[in-house]
Amino acid sequence: MQHPSRLVIATRASRLALWQAYHVREQLQALYPDCQVELLEMTTKGDRILDRTLSKIGGKGLFIKELETALLDGTADLAVHSLKDVPVELTTPFAMPVIMERDDPRDAFVSNTYDFLSSMPAGSVLGTSSLRRQSQAKELFPHLDVKPLRGNLDTRLGKLDRGDYDAIVLAAVGLKRLKLTDRIRSFIEVDQSLPSAGQGALGIEIMASRTDLAQWLAPLNCSESTARSLAERAVSRALGGSCQVPLAAYAQILDNSLHIRGLVAEPDGSRVLRAEATGDPDQAETLGNQVAQELIDSGADAILARLLPDQDAV
Repeated sequence: MQHPSRLVIATRASRLALWQAYHVREQLQALYPDCQVELLEMTTKGDRILDRTLSKIGGKGLFIKELETALLDGTADLAVHSLKDVPVELTTPFAMPVIMERDDPRDAFVSNTYDFLSSMPAGSVLGTSSLRRQSQAKELFPHLDVKPLRGNLDTRLGKLDRGDYDAIVLAAVGLKRLKLTDRIRSFIEVDQSLPSAGQGALGIEIMASRTDLAQWLAPLNCSESTARSLAERAVSRALGGSCQVPLAAYAQILDNSLHIRGLVAEPDGSRVLRAEATGDPDQAETLGNQVAQELIDSGADAILARLLPDQDAV
């Protein structure tokens, strides 16, 4: 197989997105030492609109549209995404042939005052960008005042440091990648805050027609992370997953079996529905759909119908 001579990676310009793109570039250069790998830095609509929550401005796709345009017009060959930011339905003519080895999927509790989410007194202000995190925090700690938090990682930390919030919740993986683990006061285990589908994993998007590129990228794919992510994204897809719904899904492979958990909640945490399934990793999407159906049977459709009024009921 002929090796590539030049590849261009489209990436968001935030510090965390650049870390991810450089990480992929390093791996590609290790595979293909003679290949010139360049970065195309871009600012997406999701990066520019910071005064409203994602659920009110169009959701996760706002972080990838400009990158997809670069793939369409040939300015870039591939785009690197945090998988949790990628809509569960990739539109034609795009494909995501690679899901890389997954890092820490947990949420992190970050505060200059408190050590744990559980130690925050009544009326404390907790910042989060996610209805998923909000609903689970409110279920366990209804006395907290949960407020929206937008911006890149550095912006969010800055808002905490100037006193806008008593604590914030972030993805642990981002803090780890930028060597900011000293900001983590404690990890929030998955039993307390079930992650977003794909959290901690990187996905590589290309044009579906680029079969040559898919072959070159294949060594970067992790089969276990792919199976786990397929199960999680199946839950989200079956439930019309978007930023407008407090929805979580998390899969693990233990003793050659895939165990998938899913959650749908009211934004205020007053009602939280859970379901789980275990089976063969080769049946990842089937297991994810099974969990989604159990959630629907438990009443998730009523929550979804109210939160997604413009969509047909699931």
